[in-house]
Amino acid sequence: MLNTVYQLKRPRQFEVVFKQLELDTSRILVRPTYLSICNADQRYYQGSRPEEILNVKLPMALIHEGIGKVVYDPAGNFQTGDEVVMIPNLPVEEDGIIAENYLRSSRFRASGADGFLQEYVQTVPDRVLLLPENINPAVAAFTELVSVGYHALQRFFAASHSRMDEAAVWGDGNLGYITALLLHYMRPDTRLYVLGVHEEKLSYFTFADEVLLTTELKDDFTFDHALECVGGSAAQSAISQIISHIRPEGTIGLLGVSEEPVPVDTRMVLEKGLRVIGSSRSGRADFAGLLDLYRKHPQIVSYLENIVGEEFRVRDIRDIRGAFEADIHKLMGKTVMIWDE
Repeated sequence: MLNTVYQLKRPRQFEVVFKQLELDTSRILVRPTYLSICNADQRYYQGSRPEEILNVKLPMALIHEGIGKVVYDPAGNFQTGDEVVMIPNLPVEEDGIIAENYLRSSRFRASGADGFLQEYVQTVPDRVLLLPENINPAVAAFTELVSVGYHALQRFFAASHSRMDEAAVWGDGNLGYITALLLHYMRPDTRLYVLGVHEEKLSYFTFADEVLLTTELKDDFTFDHALECVGGSAAQSAISQIISHIRPEGTIGLLGVSEEPVPVDTRMVLEKGLRVIGSSRSGRADFAGLLDLYRKHPQIVSYLENIVGEEFRVRDIRDIRGAFEADIHKLMGKTVMIWDE
């Protein structure tokens, strides 16, 4: 059968490509329904990645956050019409030490392989998971992004010492909101501070114990551990503030992505005996753990509805381009595309 794939040929230019799909007994077929646009997708769409990377990656179908309905499963593990979340990480080997999302051999959709912006997605069965019943599909669409926060927190908790009376999250955007929200539910006894630069954005963090502007921090403000969810050119300032205010032997989790190297005050890192741990992407275990957390605390999904931005029904390239262009100008929230069948 022929599959319609919507590839980015060059920045701001999509093209339709038809690819042959061969049904077999080892892979399932999923029809994408709700797709969420990520900042990484935007970097490709706007051409803000280095030219040598664009030349290697493109043409390529974008989107690595999405859900869909099962169309074909030869093993019968899923029923036709089952709603599933699709996992973009594509490991080709297992390692007893290194997680699938850090193996250099793994591929990732919308980075080294076509993403979910296609009529059908063919994948192996362990790359999809059944969604909780009655979950808001617009929230479910960006499960992958939330799983990144879940994965980072698992590593953060494992690296941190046991005193977690107070923790701080730097970042008032989508990633900061998600990470702080999960931290609140996974460590409910920890006093949670959220720090940012926009009062309007900080007003959404109603679950936090206290929100603070980074421009108004007092010298005596301290905490046990912190997570940086800023990235970009502002990462240096955020990391510097964390290092200045964190208590000795605290752990700093880095989640923000920066295209350029970020200077770090290593003298104070050494002096305070700090642990700095980076996290990127997620794996199947993180998706499964997050969905279990959704089932245990459905309030998390309700909070995540606050960051659902505009929703666009898409049927063709013009609609897709319109969603990407609108996403560029958003202040906060996740732009969701809904396939108009």
